[in-house]
Amino acid sequence: MKHTHTHYIYASFALLLFVALGYMVKFYPEALTGFDSNIQTWVRGGLPAGLTRFFKTITILGNTPVQAIIAIVAVIWLYLRQYKSEAIFVGASGLLASILIVSLKYIYQRQRPSITHLVHASGYSFPSGHSLGTFMILGAIAIVLAQRLEKKESKIVVYAITGLLIFLVGLSRIYVGVHYPTDVLAGFTLAFGLLNAIYPTYDRIRFEWRFQSKQK
Repeated sequence: MKHTHTHYIYASFALLLFVALGYMVKFYPEALTGFDSNIQTWVRGGLPAGLTRFFKTITILGNTPVQAIIAIVAVIWLYLRQYKSEAIFVGASGLLASILIVSLKYIYQRQRPSITHLVHASGYSFPSGHSLGTFMILGAIAIVLAQRLEKKESKIVVYAITGLLIFLVGLSRIYVGVHYPTDVLAGFTLAFGLLNAIYPTYDRIRFEWRFQSKQK
């Protein structure tokens, strides 16, 4: 809890970046064309078969049914183990992500890239729901798991593996052609900002409930 202000500072910067990206997408989309195009070309390359199979597989991790299953299983397991605040934190993160994905896509109504899509994708493009949802859910689970570990090295491993998975899901959305890089960046920045914004409240409740013996 002593790092509350730091979390709020991180949240402020990340959310401001998301707002700036959203403003550009809504009112000056042409200003992002060069940035998006260059990264798309670099990421997709010649679409080698090996990479295509890999990214078409990894992108499934961000599909809504998969995210829902991961979140529900985590919430139930945590609650049954008497980690009540942790269960609420993970569940709230997933629910918030779901609401924002639907709402923000409707607000911005950015069309998906016109390049070849390697997987089916419907709806609007901004922000990337896969990136936002995966970051929120896996990020929350990683935070909860890291809190139960004593060694710093173990915490680093948890965050590193989680960060790699989140990054690969985001990268996969660019590779399969259904999102612009700025869609993915927006999903990441929004999720990072939101997790940092709600973490202090979660941590305070967790501390109080443990002190009052309401949970482990």
